[in-house]
Amino acid sequence: MIEVVLTDDHPVVRAGLRAVLDAQPDVRVVAELGRAEDLVARVRRGEPADVLLVDLRFGEGRLGGVEATRQVVALGGPPVLILTTYDSDADILAAVEAGAAGYLLKDAPTDELAAAVRAAATGQAVLGPAVQRRLLGRLRSPGVAPTLREIEVLGLVAAGRSNEEIARALFLTRATVKSHLAHVYDKLGVTSRTAAVAEARRRGILA
Repeated sequence: MIEVVLTDDHPVVRAGLRAVLDAQPDVRVVAELGRAEDLVARVRRGEPADVLLVDLRFGEGRLGGVEATRQVVALGGPPVLILTTYDSDADILAAVEAGAAGYLLKDAPTDELAAAVRAAATGQAVLGPAVQRRLLGRLRSPGVAPTLREIEVLGLVAAGRSNEEIARALFLTRATVKSHLAHVYDKLGVTSRTAAVAEARRRGILA
């Protein structure tokens, strides 16, 4: 029996996921949590589970799914499957780099979700079809796709940060920040910060 822990801040979502997973003959939901902090604490206590199904965002000021994944991996915890509505390049890459075993969207069919849980439980990497298409698109055009660092810089631009603030946040020089932005402008075919953010959102690079 594959034991799953659900972590999502919406009770209705958790109830729906529990109904889907408990209907599987080989899957059982053993815990529901509303905060990523509680999930990390559970893993730290050594409470058993085979797969952790985690949302990406939990609201302002709360630990997010990416950082929770990073902490779970550092603790040697069970594989983490991110299940979310967000499908931007930045979100997907951040989760994968944090060590997530998989990334699926909440509109995934029931059988796809169940198969992903089974695969994660056996140590396989799992990416939903929509996520695979997005990552393959990046791989096929690496010369025009912004790098993860460039996406980080652009994300801070979108948050209204100045070059100096971005440099401090990412431990870069202001010259390096300007260089990253110049590359982003070139790759996106724009000439301003506002246009870069708008184009990145249009392409799904930023949420």
